[in-house]
Amino acid sequence: MNYQYIQLEHQENVSYLTLNRPEVHNAFDDRMIAELLHALDSIDEHPTCRVMVLRAVGKNFSAGADLNWMRSMAEKDFDENLADAGELSALMERLDTLSKPTIALLQGAAFGGAVGLAACCDIAVAHDQANFCLSEVKIGLIPAVISPYVMRAMGTRQARRYMLTAERFSAAAAHDTGLVHSVTDDLESALQPLLTALVDNSPAAVTAAKRLALDIDQQPLNETTRRTTIERIAAIRVSAEGQEGLQAFLEKRTPAWKKG
Repeated sequence: MNYQYIQLEHQENVSYLTLNRPEVHNAFDDRMIAELLHALDSIDEHPTCRVMVLRAVGKNFSAGADLNWMRSMAEKDFDENLADAGELSALMERLDTLSKPTIALLQGAAFGGAVGLAACCDIAVAHDQANFCLSEVKIGLIPAVISPYVMRAMGTRQARRYMLTAERFSAAAAHDTGLVHSVTDDLESALQPLLTALVDNSPAAVTAAKRLALDIDQQPLNETTRRTTIERIAAIRVSAEGQEGLQAFLEKRTPAWKKG
């Protein structure tokens, strides 16, 4: 696909996915959603990618939905709106379940669906001057498609407030609610130790740990859940990387995946 609204760059073990419509504050429409879906598939299949960084060009991370796209939605019937919403839902699900760990770097405004993108990433880091808003009810809509991810990140109590009031909230408030993990005045400097930590870990274990977190989330602590965790730790213990990691630890040497 020829990307118009995003950039995708692979650098050694890291893939950088960048929103690139600064002239409209990186607002997204059906074209950008399609490009992001295509790029995420490419990242998942990339042979050397170990981490994906989601970022944006310009003053703002993303203002949310593009005005012209929203205008076109108003002219569509129910079935056409179902299809549109389905594509946005597919994007959130694809980002949320990407096999690689994901880091969002958030500056300026992150409104509407952009809050969903942040919530779908494994790690979210906000600039200290960033601000957030679940703005949908201001224009008679609701943050439906992103709500499962936002509520999981922020918790139901906090999400209900911001979904109902559509008030802007600061990076500090986003941190307090759990939407972002850290706040900084230098996103690039904050990124480096995270990349180092993730790349130093077993690639197979990181993928398995992410899958475990997704599968166990909000599941009851019952025999099925216990059996799942028992089977997964047993499987990874006897895997190639599991064996290598244990032997390296016992022999006090560097594991093979950290070499080269």
